[in-house]
Amino acid sequence: MEAQTTYNYKVVRQFAIMTVVWGIVGMLVGVYIASLLVWPDMTHIPYLSFGRLRPLHTNAVIFAFGGSGLFATSYYVVQRTCQVRLFSDKLAAFTFWGWQLAIVLDAIALPMGYTASHEYAEMVWPIALVILVVWVAYAIVFFGTIVKRKTPHIYVANWFFAAYILTVAVLHIVNHLSVPVSLFSLKAYPIFGGAQDAMVQWWYGHNAVGFFLTAGFLGMMYYFIPKQAGRPIYSYRLSVVHFWALIFVYMWAGPHHLEYTALPDWAQSLGMVFSLILLAPSWGGMINGIMTLSGAWHKLRTDPILKFMVTALSFYGMSTFEGPMMAIKTVNALSHYTYWVIGHVHSGALGWVAFITIGSLYYLIPRLYGKTEMYSQRLITVHFWVSTIGVVLYISSMWIAGVMQGIMWRATNPDGTLTYSFAEAVKALHPFNVIRLAGGLLFFLGMLIMAYNVWKTIAGQKAAIAPIPAVAPAHA
Repeated sequence: MEAQTTYNYKVVRQFAIMTVVWGIVGMLVGVYIASLLVWPDMTHIPYLSFGRLRPLHTNAVIFAFGGSGLFATSYYVVQRTCQVRLFSDKLAAFTFWGWQLAIVLDAIALPMGYTASHEYAEMVWPIALVILVVWVAYAIVFFGTIVKRKTPHIYVANWFFAAYILTVAVLHIVNHLSVPVSLFSLKAYPIFGGAQDAMVQWWYGHNAVGFFLTAGFLGMMYYFIPKQAGRPIYSYRLSVVHFWALIFVYMWAGPHHLEYTALPDWAQSLGMVFSLILLAPSWGGMINGIMTLSGAWHKLRTDPILKFMVTALSFYGMSTFEGPMMAIKTVNALSHYTYWVIGHVHSGALGWVAFITIGSLYYLIPRLYGKTEMYSQRLITVHFWVSTIGVVLYISSMWIAGVMQGIMWRATNPDGTLTYSFAEAVKALHPFNVIRLAGGLLFFLGMLIMAYNVWKTIAGQKAAIAPIPAVAPAHA
């Protein structure tokens, strides 16, 4: 009877705690590989080399940390806004254990050198298959919950979660189309090759950014910022325009990663144009989130969770301005393959994705254990400033280093020869690598502070039981 009258918070708690755990793991691997750029001879163990652990860091931060955060918040939000329990408790539990299994398998395979040689999608085919099965179960749970909702209205956060779930499924399937050598071999031959493979890979890569790292986390923004601010979303009409414009335009922007390559020039230009158009819907979402604080700006002085969320929106706005600018061919000629790209990526990944996730978890975790706030608000404030300083150090050093790299690479002498050798350009990056490491260490320290605060919040606490309010059934 309790299962019919209460929300399923168990799976939300599991994913929320693992988000913090994987956040620590992902940032730790990031700090380690940043150290290798400062001290290249730190290790000669092949399993701990930069080339093996860089994709592990990417997957740990995006799919383990970010993915677990998305599972936790989407399961919480869809229940609360539809005012029904999750469609299937067993399938929800399967998604938790299946997702953790896929992450662990990937964490074993990548350092051993087993990859599919794809950016953002390095997992070998059996792991990719596990992810597909888990994702189908996730979609069934999420959409099944929406179908049986008691409320007639589908709240806007659920539209963003729905778009990210559907699109990531399509991206994952197409990008991993391959023919295994045998049932018991990890080796597989991709369906696509050459420029076609590059196009598919960056169609996946950029839309993983667009839907996994943008649409999903906008779902968080549209629920948790109004909740924490105690204000309704600034404009529901703008949220609808924002949603449809974003999901249409993002699909076409991937080719901007392949400018000045073998990709046909028309495809490169198409990616550039749609990237520039993308600025409008992106900033529409940022404005909608920030303006939600109208009448509640004074809360920023005393509420560190709102600080995380509003700063996240600021980074979102900055990153979604920088991305289209870097897609312009003349700018891309300078920025591509340089540290500027690394700075841009981490501005989005740390400033936007991590900050909105951290802010959402600080709101969510106490309520999952029957409390109204975290153990220490002061520690949240410390976490905010430590992480903010870390992000600023990281991205500013990468921006400066990237512009310097681009200028050094294209500098020529009067006779047309290169002014600087590649080795000289690498040597010039050393001080910026040190600053990058310092910024990463600060962000990692922030995750440790969060873990302590979470532990003190939930230690000895019983899991919260949340009754579902009585609401008239939704009309078809």
